[in-house]
Amino acid sequence: MPLIEQSSYVAPFGFRNGHLQTIYPALFRKVPLITTEPERIVTPDDDFLDLMWAHTPNTTRLAILTHGLEGSAHATYVQGMARTFVKSGWSVLTWNFRNCSHEPNRQLRSYHSGAIDDLETVLEHTTQHTVIKEIALIGFSLGGNLTLKYLGDHGAQIDPRIRSAVAISVPCDLASSSERLEHWSNRIYMARFLKTLRAKVREKITRHPGKIHDHGLDQMRTFREFDGAYTAPIHGFQSADHYWSKCSCTQGLANITIPTLLINAKNDPFLTPSCFPIKEARSSRHFHLEMPKHGGHMGFIRFGNGNAYWSENRAVEFLDAVQASPIIATSEPA
Repeated sequence: MPLIEQSSYVAPFGFRNGHLQTIYPALFRKVPLITTEPERIVTPDDDFLDLMWAHTPNTTRLAILTHGLEGSAHATYVQGMARTFVKSGWSVLTWNFRNCSHEPNRQLRSYHSGAIDDLETVLEHTTQHTVIKEIALIGFSLGGNLTLKYLGDHGAQIDPRIRSAVAISVPCDLASSSERLEHWSNRIYMARFLKTLRAKVREKITRHPGKIHDHGLDQMRTFREFDGAYTAPIHGFQSADHYWSKCSCTQGLANITIPTLLINAKNDPFLTPSCFPIKEARSSRHFHLEMPKHGGHMGFIRFGNGNAYWSENRAVEFLDAVQASPIIATSEPA
């Protein structure tokens, strides 16, 4: 029953507020670019994905990092995790969702919470490198949902080199999380997300005239409006609710067959109780759930320690434990 009852994370003095934990790293944390080797690969539908590598000599272990909503491979939280993995002897691959790198993608479709086909394309390309013998998948927020959905959908059929996974700050129930972001206390996040999403839709309108239209973009204030008008119909879903239902990772957690850790802070302002799959963790041999009291959304701030945040060290710790033993010990308080 891999429910981790007591997390080792202790928030620094003055940083217990979930909003502060969420906002501070985005505004003030600085991490140098770690994955500096670019690569572009072609997708089956004649589009492209932009990858960024950090090759570590004499290692056969690779961590693949998947960013969150409106993030990119350059995001501070991605590069912070990349730095910790490189220091621990791993090679690292970060990749950009469609329309999240420096160049807009060619096709009408974009990315969404359940678009595991692009992750599959990345993995198929990656596993052609015969030197790689062990792969770990690391996903953040939307990228965490994507990672967990991939593992649940594939079950025991995944490539045997994919040995473990960690997902951080994941909206496991997309519907409730989307509605949670409509709350007045989260309006700053919603406004920021919609600002960049609107710009990307306008680029698609110009690039694909007649195939996509302005359905009141400037008046949209919620994900229900945006996903209902764009995400759902463009990607083959009947409505926002249909999209959220089909793409939430929770329904497939019982099918996960490799050691997997989900870290969701109890004070994450984006999450609701249904985003904490306690029942699924208690009934699984492979899916672990850790719920720190503090941490916000992709925060888990820790000062000192080489500027590594707790979640970064915790991810490496978990994967090292996987390698050392099939039984994953729970963390004790620091």
